[in-house]
Amino acid sequence: MFDYSARPDLLKGRVILVTGAGRGIGAAAAKTFAAHGATVLLLGKTEANLSQIYDEIEAAGHPQPVVIPFNLETALPHQYDELAVMIENEFGRLDGLLHNASILGPRTPLEQLSGDNFMRVMHVNVNAMFMLSSTLLPLLKLSEDASVVFTSSSVGRKGRAYWGAYAVSKFATEGLMQVMADELDGISNVRANSVNPGATRTAMRAQAYPGENPASRPLPEEIMPVYLYLMGPDSKNVNGQALDAQ
Repeated sequence: MFDYSARPDLLKGRVILVTGAGRGIGAAAAKTFAAHGATVLLLGKTEANLSQIYDEIEAAGHPQPVVIPFNLETALPHQYDELAVMIENEFGRLDGLLHNASILGPRTPLEQLSGDNFMRVMHVNVNAMFMLSSTLLPLLKLSEDASVVFTSSSVGRKGRAYWGAYAVSKFATEGLMQVMADELDGISNVRANSVNPGATRTAMRAQAYPGENPASRPLPEEIMPVYLYLMGPDSKNVNGQALDAQ
């Protein structure tokens, strides 16, 4: 595991948006950020899931989160603009953005992958992530110390057979992170890095590896040190890096 021990008030006063916050790694990150003092904006497509995470954070006595139902597959440009306006009116800035939401798509040879399936995965995993990044960047620049964390994968660093659109989308994720990091380097308080979570006990992992024993993989909560490190002030000078959670 990534070796980092976060102090309890590491993220106190920070406003952090997490995509795909309703379950899996996104839910774990949202609860972990809140437990360390952050006001977390829970963005996802299934309101019931977001509400459950909201209730858990509230019950634990952490800063009150915000539920943002938002479908990255169908969102139109004006909806991204409206999201930015809402965050600016409510908080005046954004200190962190965790791009966690992704879809797996079919695991099949490229020859058998339909154009529709390829484009759907690329839209959710890349286009929507770009839209969110570019729209929220002005708010991140208003922070004294802002961090954008992209979620990568081992198949986004070395391509593997049958990982199709998902692998291609994760290569694109690394590329978007690198371009953003280079553009921001030395001229802003915003940094951009990527995290490869590694094999983790999530619904997406079970979908990709139906024959695997889930208990052989760590829970999302166990890989949180790297996320805390990147969202907190200790990573202030870390930019353009591809890190591993495990």
